[in-house]
Amino acid sequence: MARDNINDILVFLAIARERSFTRAASKLGMTQSALSHIMRGLEERLGVRLLTRTTRSVSPTEAGERLLQNVGPRLEEIEAEIAAISDLGDKPAGLVRITAVDNVIDNVLWPRLAPIMPLYPDLHLEMSSDYRMVDIAAERYDIGVRFGDQVEKDMVAVRLTPDVNTMIVGSPAYFAHRPAPGSVQDLMKHNCIGLRLATSGGVYAWELGHEGRAIEFRPRGQLIFNTVYPMVNAALSGCGLAFLTEDLVGHHIRAGRLVRVMPDWCPPFPGLHAYYPSRRHASRALALVIDAIRHRG
Repeated sequence: MARDNINDILVFLAIARERSFTRAASKLGMTQSALSHIMRGLEERLGVRLLTRTTRSVSPTEAGERLLQNVGPRLEEIEAEIAAISDLGDKPAGLVRITAVDNVIDNVLWPRLAPIMPLYPDLHLEMSSDYRMVDIAAERYDIGVRFGDQVEKDMVAVRLTPDVNTMIVGSPAYFAHRPAPGSVQDLMKHNCIGLRLATSGGVYAWELGHEGRAIEFRPRGQLIFNTVYPMVNAALSGCGLAFLTEDLVGHHIRAGRLVRVMPDWCPPFPGLHAYYPSRRHASRALALVIDAIRHRG
């Protein structure tokens, strides 16, 4: 009975964290009906309801929240210890889950990880593109990637890049019929391309600065996207100005496809960092991945 409870509690934890039977079933590789059956059996054995279910949402009850907060971390510690023991074999093995935005996966992580994959056939990677400020502990990721000033203080942080240059860019065709801006006041007269933030739902304010003063500029224009690659394409098409990082637009500037403006108004961002929870036993697979992606400057 105790062993059944532990297995079923792991199912409950997945549902409670995902707030969805559908997403939990996908993550666990099980059917929704199987999860429902397991939850009914667990609740009957414990004599208490653990989840509140409506047609639109799933959330823990008071008892479920207590189980989630008090038992969940202990089971995670057990899983980490078991992973550490099994990791004593000859080769790094296991799954490492990473969350980052799409251009960081493409331009930073994958070029550094691709060479090691053939060398370690028992290493498995899952990389998820997400623009939210992900709680990696709650969503069971091993590694997150953010700019240095966005990493929580209780995380282990490893630098991936030097500080990142930012740029306001537009195409030669865009500037053919309008003057280049030289100030924030000038920017207000331009068609600026926006980025919708996944976490807050608001439009990202360009983090500018001039003569030591930080300035937030809220772009206004015809276009708003929720990822950066369409912003690059829109700028290349002459549809407006975009505020982007050098890794995305530097090669277009060098090729003459984009023009940089107001360089003295664009301070660099703190470098990208990989971060992960402090654990007593980081697996060899996690250590291998961290070593592969760290900055070598």
